[in-house]
Amino acid sequence: MQLINIKSKISLATCSLLQVTASAAQAADSEWDIDTAFLYYGESDGRVQAAEPAIYAGRNIGDEGERIDLRLVIDALTGATPNGAHASSAPIQTFTTPSGNGSYAAAAGETPLDSSFMDTRVAAGADWTLPVNRLSRVKLGLNASAEYDYLSLGLSGSYIRDLNNKNTTLTASLAFNNDTYTPEGGIPIALSPMRLQGAGLNREGSSDTKTITDFLVGVTQVVSRHTLIELNYSYGVSDGYLTDPFKIVSVVDANGKLANSGEFDPNTGNLPYVYENRPDSRQRNNLFFRVAHHLTQDVIHFSYRYFWDDWGISSNTFDLKYRYEMGRSYLQPHVRYYMQEAADFYRHNLVEGIDIADDGTVLLTEVSSDSRLMKLTGTTLGLKYGYAIGKNSELSVRGEFMNQTFDDGDVTAGEETPDLDAVILNIGYSVVW
Repeated sequence: MQLINIKSKISLATCSLLQVTASAAQAADSEWDIDTAFLYYGESDGRVQAAEPAIYAGRNIGDEGERIDLRLVIDALTGATPNGAHASSAPIQTFTTPSGNGSYAAAAGETPLDSSFMDTRVAAGADWTLPVNRLSRVKLGLNASAEYDYLSLGLSGSYIRDLNNKNTTLTASLAFNNDTYTPEGGIPIALSPMRLQGAGLNREGSSDTKTITDFLVGVTQVVSRHTLIELNYSYGVSDGYLTDPFKIVSVVDANGKLANSGEFDPNTGNLPYVYENRPDSRQRNNLFFRVAHHLTQDVIHFSYRYFWDDWGISSNTFDLKYRYEMGRSYLQPHVRYYMQEAADFYRHNLVEGIDIADDGTVLLTEVSSDSRLMKLTGTTLGLKYGYAIGKNSELSVRGEFMNQTFDDGDVTAGEETPDLDAVILNIGYSVVW
């Protein structure tokens, strides 16, 4: 089962995985800046657990500004993950595993979780920075990510220009990824019913692909000796297979009860769930602002991000960190608040006679009940401690608690999407070697 299913949940945890700490000292041309980290991410109620070791190494080459940066991340995930269906008053809900060779169940009032979820990903990347002249440089990048059912290959390029005595830096970047998806059991036929184990699978092929293109323009400005600001805008386009093949949508009757009392249709073997279907294209926009202000000793970091796309999703993210210096060590509290509006095609469930025709045909062309696409708020509280072991090395420990609260709107009591709680632990070590 693909790792990308939970990337949105652990993005907060992993975004800083390779930014563990700043190196304790600036490396000379013959030395390497090395950052290592081990991250643990764990959701409550036995859900997704992730263990992620990572390493970054970079060094300058010569005296002209040429540089190479390398990175490697390994993700190992276990646990249970929601399949898109919701809790029900039916005595028991039965589901077929993606392979079609097994099944699992959820009791009345219990959120359905697929406990067979398991995956490992290896991701590697390299950047090569080349000087154009005294004030300009280009950065070329390659990246690859492999899971047993997912392969992503990408390249990127950036042009960076310094102005105003190097107090202003302009950046323009372009990135392209090509992803191939070969999910277990194959690609489900969109909006077709899930079938009982042994009744055959509604599949239309074994694999599919998508492409992702991202463009970014930004400016970084030194305002004073104590203040630095950054502003950038990014635009991205995704085309191809954007549906999650492991997500389904519950079908209910006019009374809001699971269709067919939660049982399978004895004539067809169909269960009261259909496979989701999302648009085959997506346009994404990000507007990002960050400021870092150095007080007498301490440093304040604040950022704000506004996101919107043509799926109807929009979000606001506020992030605040305060680094309190204590001689050779420091404490850094962290607060993050996230608000998201739902996708246009998000539905809690499908209703017979309204969304489903008498012959079982789904009357909507696009629908998903994935909680990642619904209206939600998220709060993260954390604390990081760093200690300078020597002149050229630093050890850090970070712990955070994350909560996501979902807004289901007007749904049948007992079918609400439960809150998601998670803990994030990170140990990092940086050294100039």
